[in-house]
Amino acid sequence: MATISRFERNKITTGNIAFSQSRTTIETAFYGNNVRKVTDLKEAYEMAKNSTGTILTDMPVFEPEKIGLPEGAKILLFNDGETVGRFAGARVILGEKGVDEGEYAKTLREAVYRTRYKKMLHTEAYIGLDEDFIIKANLLVPETYENTLYNWLLNFQYMNKEYDEMYERSRVIGNEPDIYIMSDPDWHDSKFPNGLAYFDPEHNCACLLGLRYFGEHKKGTLTLAWGVANRNGYASCHGGLKRMIRKDGKKHVMGVFGLSGSGKSTLTHAKHDGKYDVTVLHDDAYIISTENGSTVALEPSYFDKTQDYPLTSPDNKFLITVQNCGATIDADGKLVIVTEDIRNGNGRAIKSKLWAENRVDKMDEPINSIVWLMKDHSLPPVIKVEDPVLASVLGATLATKRTTAEKLAEGVDKDALVFEPYANPFRTYALEEDYNKFKALFEDRGVNCYIINTGHFLDKKIPKEVTIGIIEGIVDETIQFKAFGKMSNIMTSDIEGFIPDFNDKEYVDLLVKSMKNRIAYLESLEDYKGGRDSLPKEAIESIQKIIDDQTK
Repeated sequence: MATISRFERNKITTGNIAFSQSRTTIETAFYGNNVRKVTDLKEAYEMAKNSTGTILTDMPVFEPEKIGLPEGAKILLFNDGETVGRFAGARVILGEKGVDEGEYAKTLREAVYRTRYKKMLHTEAYIGLDEDFIIKANLLVPETYENTLYNWLLNFQYMNKEYDEMYERSRVIGNEPDIYIMSDPDWHDSKFPNGLAYFDPEHNCACLLGLRYFGEHKKGTLTLAWGVANRNGYASCHGGLKRMIRKDGKKHVMGVFGLSGSGKSTLTHAKHDGKYDVTVLHDDAYIISTENGSTVALEPSYFDKTQDYPLTSPDNKFLITVQNCGATIDADGKLVIVTEDIRNGNGRAIKSKLWAENRVDKMDEPINSIVWLMKDHSLPPVIKVEDPVLASVLGATLATKRTTAEKLAEGVDKDALVFEPYANPFRTYALEEDYNKFKALFEDRGVNCYIINTGHFLDKKIPKEVTIGIIEGIVDETIQFKAFGKMSNIMTSDIEGFIPDFNDKEYVDLLVKSMKNRIAYLESLEDYKGGRDSLPKEAIESIQKIIDDQTK
């Protein structure tokens, strides 16, 4: 499944749906005589290493030749300024209510014009790592942002013979054009004091202005790739996926969905003390085929927090680049990184594909279970949802808390409980598209649904070891489920120290309040963005049934 790079002349200006005002403005910027194309990863490494402000550490990249880097390559550190996370407030999506393409096109044209005074760098990469789904993406950044270009090539799949041939074998999908993303982190405009991330998802293009943080470029690219996948028979997933094979040979493929800080990376990469043969697809971005349940990873490497990895952690062996962390000289006189979010929150690193020993890019085995990772203190450590409608709608009302991965607007409470449908704040299409795809997985393909609380139950923190034990109980089919209060279609398991007391009116009131908050959220979607994200009536009815069952 590939995208289109070139168009017949008689199809370019005759209403071809691959083109729009935004698309034409953004793509045209890539062809200026001030643009130099860089696609060789080794060249990108040298450019980033020599870019002003880069810190060349004395920490070697592990087996660099296996990931396309030169022998002797070192870990590069590059830091941003005040902003060290994504800013949702900068995102503008064409197609949403109130977004006038003609007005934003003026801003795009001016931004492109200003780039004539700069030397620009153009690179290409593949998104999707199997011929079932492999699409081409282009990035344009100014000189001095060589680290952004290098990180982007590392995060996605740089072009080489193996993937070039894979792309050529892949069939073209519809009329989907290649992705084009133009970025100018130094751009300023008083109308957009915190920057602008403008997306035209139907035409696979974006413009990132005034945004330095690499995560904006990573998630901006995935935003468009997930849109392509959604239009072409896939459920787009922000989460991790792994296959666990028991000693008796039985396989279990599990997807875990959660925002940064929810534990999705920890759970995806958990080794389970050798109990299973574990194979990892990815811990952040993949897609599920609605046709056969197979899965494809979108990225080869991992963009992970460094907060929980002190310098001596063995996992740091697999770092390639580091962002927004400190540096110091160790006792041996070596320049090394300072992690654990001492400099600032949300320190980040790109880790090599080699981090996961048994890593694959596609799993043909259909997914067995989906886990919504939540931080909702009214929920015990695990519940099993047996109704497909309720399973999907609880994913659409996935409860969590904001993390340091995000830059929040002034006045936003970082500790407030929020709902993030399917843990994916990067959706550019109607929420009902995801709702129906996940519902079909539960209903038609027999996928099991679990909710695992990785935060607090009431006022007690749920340890990581408890969560991993629950995962293992599901895989081993040893975990015992019983009715969750008076509710039908929801089961729970008694976890010592975390057993809900349905004779406690305060607890029941808390749970009911949590469900009423979900209903209020779903009702708010009927007006939000012109109702684009409203869900069918059955969604609210399924949650209301939880309240009715418990209070009858």
